[in-house]
Amino acid sequence: MQDRDELRQHIVQFIDHRASTIGRDATALFPYAGLQAADDTSTRIIDLVIQLLLASTREARVETRSVDAAELRRIAREKRVPIAQLFGLVYLLERAVLDELALDESFGANSEPWPVIAQVVRRASFDLLAGFAEGLAEESGDEALVDRLTTLHTRAVLLAVLEKEIQRSERFGHPFALIVFDVDHFAAINAKHGYGVGDRVLERIGIIMRNYFREQDWVSRSAGDRFGVLLPETHAEHAEQLAERVRETVQERLSLRDHRSDEPVVVTVSAAVVIAEAVDANVRAEHLLKEAEQAVHRAKHGGRNRVERVEINVKTTIPPSRGASL
Repeated sequence: MQDRDELRQHIVQFIDHRASTIGRDATALFPYAGLQAADDTSTRIIDLVIQLLLASTREARVETRSVDAAELRRIAREKRVPIAQLFGLVYLLERAVLDELALDESFGANSEPWPVIAQVVRRASFDLLAGFAEGLAEESGDEALVDRLTTLHTRAVLLAVLEKEIQRSERFGHPFALIVFDVDHFAAINAKHGYGVGDRVLERIGIIMRNYFREQDWVSRSAGDRFGVLLPETHAEHAEQLAERVRETVQERLSLRDHRSDEPVVVTVSAAVVIAEAVDANVRAEHLLKEAEQAVHRAKHGGRNRVERVEINVKTTIPPSRGASL
């Protein structure tokens, strides 16, 4: 196990050898993923996810057109399995794999290569989720996964992966950040310049967002003129820098004109950065996203075109909240 490639192949051999045990562990935890008790269909889903996780670990990528990926998408559509439940199942399998690896003499949670081992498995899990979401959207045109105007993920996907990241942070103590951007005076832009201009604003912001964030970040259109970005394993300073960079780019470079009047359209965004260095079992995805949205409202009340920061610590619980759109 001299380098990462050799370590990766060792992990693949281990998972393949222990696949039946990992599958049994996941089956026992099925209700925690929000799925029904194990039957032939659920067993088949688990087998397919394990094979895809193996492929993702081996190749450091997921082939969305593979036979196993296509079969998983088919079953998910036919059985109407919500994406949040599939994402929960992938997390449980990731957890079962790491538990088995931690107990093995060749690896072990206290061994020198353990941080790299855990990173390889978590990255394979992420690639599997991203590949599944992308493949399902391409095959079915499912608007529940991809927003057609911006081609970004939807709120449903953001909530599913955010829930998974919260569970991972609770278990392993990894930090993450959630950024929410909201277009300032968007209703006024639509009213003055027309909905066509409003759509162009959202399309351009979607392009900016895709260019500024990493492959492993989850970028979504979470509401009409609101965008959410989940940044796994990201510390406060980096998340704030990214939020400020996007805000500045929109202000300085998003230049549009009303084709009817040739009048310039001024576009800015307000943003909130939620920093989670660690979380506990009381923190849920929906509540965390609402906390971020409330912080955006505070940024708007504070003058707009600015970034508001919120810190979540391990003792924090977030009650449901409601705020009016600005």
